[in-house]
Amino acid sequence: MAVVKVKLFANFREAAEKEVELEADSVEGLIRALVEKYKKLEELMFEDGKLRDYVHIMVNGRHINHLDGLETRLNDNDIVAIFPPVSGG
Repeated sequence: MAVVKVKLFANFREAAEKEVELEADSVEGLIRALVEKYKKLEELMFEDGKLRDYVHIMVNGRHINHLDGLETRLNDNDIVAIFPPVSGG
């Protein structure tokens, strides 16, 4: 298991913490561990057991859509950033 740093933004941060360290082998495992630790995140991140389309996840500055998605492997000291939808005006 890799120890990674997770940075949460906007309403995800409000439901958990700004930054947390967790152990996981993959992005999917990390998200599950995060939701287990911070129950409020589940309704924000998941719908019908699936990750909501608007949840953006980056590993070391690269969006997981450009890696292996939720199956992206994690290594010690990786930094994972998780963003909700952002709007501005």
